[in-house]
Amino acid sequence: MGDTTQRVLSLLNLLQQRPVWTGTELAERLGVTTRSVRRDVERLRSLGYPVRAEHGTGGGYQLGAGKALPPLLLDDEEAVAVAVSLRLAAGGTVAGLGEAAVRSLAKLDQVLPARLRAEVKGVIDATVSLDSPVTPVDADVLVALARAIRTPERATFDYTKADGDRSERRVEPYRLVAAGRRWYLMAWDLDRDDWRTFRLDRMAAARGTGWRFKPREAPDALEFVRASITQAPYRFVAKVRIAASANEVAQFVPSTMAVVEPDGDGHSLLTAGADDLDYIAYHVVRLGWPVTVIEPPELRDAMRTLGERLAAASS
Repeated sequence: MGDTTQRVLSLLNLLQQRPVWTGTELAERLGVTTRSVRRDVERLRSLGYPVRAEHGTGGGYQLGAGKALPPLLLDDEEAVAVAVSLRLAAGGTVAGLGEAAVRSLAKLDQVLPARLRAEVKGVIDATVSLDSPVTPVDADVLVALARAIRTPERATFDYTKADGDRSERRVEPYRLVAAGRRWYLMAWDLDRDDWRTFRLDRMAAARGTGWRFKPREAPDALEFVRASITQAPYRFVAKVRIAASANEVAQFVPSTMAVVEPDGDGHSLLTAGADDLDYIAYHVVRLGWPVTVIEPPELRDAMRTLGERLAAASS
């Protein structure tokens, strides 16, 4: 059985190397008869690999595309190349591939031999990006958290807050969210008994503990993270009504800066946080649409002061 399995894997590897093989070529490469090749082809088909056989000149065995994606056989060099590509994509160097790259990387990392992990790390360490579009994140942190979410199992990591305070956090991880230039983790904080958002670029030594947990009812990850990064960390949370649709406003306001919602009759409601109301006043006014301040009242004073400064500068 062991010899047969090895031969079938070798056959699969050959079929993935070039478009068409004749039965005679495969038999010579594998050291078997053409009858054995036909039997091994049937074994591959039973496993979900769509192997086509065409007779005549130019014909032979060909590995085609099926309805489902069967397992992919990679040699060492191919596995390293795929892992490096996924790590770069997870870091944001390939637009729109971040979350899918992390999921794929977690699966590949689980079966990658230690010697190949070291080789991948060597390539990544020797690679730099000019004007990287995202805040750098340790790929090992991404992989460890993605694996813990998939299991699911509790995880721990070292975390440095904005004020420099460091601590070890114990969490039940639920979702990784890519927002703008950063990665975030939404998790249940076991020590604070509440939902929390963590920036991955402030993490180190992330690891699964092996302790499984039963997923609890969770808030919508995208909305929770959006609220956390646009409102929760700030001294002021402002709400303004804008005389433009939510779709129009959203074209000029990144989702990582504010929450924009429809507010009926072609208007929208913008909610944003900041430590300085002058900052909010400036960015709201520069949108160009008429606005009505809902809260806080101090924002009206900030906008009035901004208007006076602009008027004085233009006189």
